[in-house]
Amino acid sequence: MKNKLSGLDTEQRNQNTMNLDQLSAREIVEKINNEDHKVPEAIALELDDIAKLIEAASDAYSKGGRIVYIGAGTSGRLGILDASECPPTFGVSHDDFIALIAGGRNAMFKAVEGAEDSKEFGVNDLKEINLTSKDFVIGLAASGRTPYVIGAVEYANEVGCGTGSIDCAKDSPLAKVAKHPVEVHVGPEALTGSTRLKAGTAQKLVLNMVSTTIMIKAGKVYENLMVDVKTSNEKLVDRATRIVSEVVDCNYETASELLTKSNMDVKTAILKGITGCENEDCQDLLLNNNGNIAKTIRQSKK
Repeated sequence: MKNKLSGLDTEQRNQNTMNLDQLSAREIVEKINNEDHKVPEAIALELDDIAKLIEAASDAYSKGGRIVYIGAGTSGRLGILDASECPPTFGVSHDDFIALIAGGRNAMFKAVEGAEDSKEFGVNDLKEINLTSKDFVIGLAASGRTPYVIGAVEYANEVGCGTGSIDCAKDSPLAKVAKHPVEVHVGPEALTGSTRLKAGTAQKLVLNMVSTTIMIKAGKVYENLMVDVKTSNEKLVDRATRIVSEVVDCNYETASELLTKSNMDVKTAILKGITGCENEDCQDLLLNNNGNIAKTIRQSKK
């Protein structure tokens, strides 16, 4: 196993941080921060591949497919984080974005040793969610060599799914099996082999791009506003009210009244404010555009 890991960039010793154990806290955080600056630069070099992955995933989503993240350890936890934020942010079902992690739910909080070493476990987890050819599977693995993830992506290919991957290696085994691979070369970690650092940051930033762009293309955004935000707590109600106020160009109190009369549905409240139509008519307008609020608003202003 050591020989397999030794060639990975993420397992090399970082010549800029060889003296970490001799530094003050201020000096250590400066070293880590200097390394972190390299992450967005590395991502910028891969934007074409990231966009290709997103286009394929967005196409699958538009046809009723689910976006499925699958990973182990830090990578798996980042997938769970991204997937779990989509319903409150964009008003989608919890079934639209699914995240699987080697070792199951308990692995989110406590490492499950050995779970990532089995291709079969990855296959079984996809079978458990009844994967179909409509879905799109994205494998997450910093090293690009995790058997659990590779096995899952291979199985997804067999099912006929679109597949992508996000790793921080070069020409990895995972990238070779994914139809739309993304490899962000962040280089050696500040702490040798600790891929929760730059590699984890890179995966988080790419996942931000993936889910946000898919949702934008699905019509969940107007200009740069989250018009499908769920009004499930006080903070989100306030945000929704401010969004309605911004789009309709009315004061906060009027926006709040529009939301209340629209059963706290932001899109309906916006259309109600713009068109003066009743709730049912506003919802019909949205349905005519497959829920795309941007298209609906622009049509109503013609």
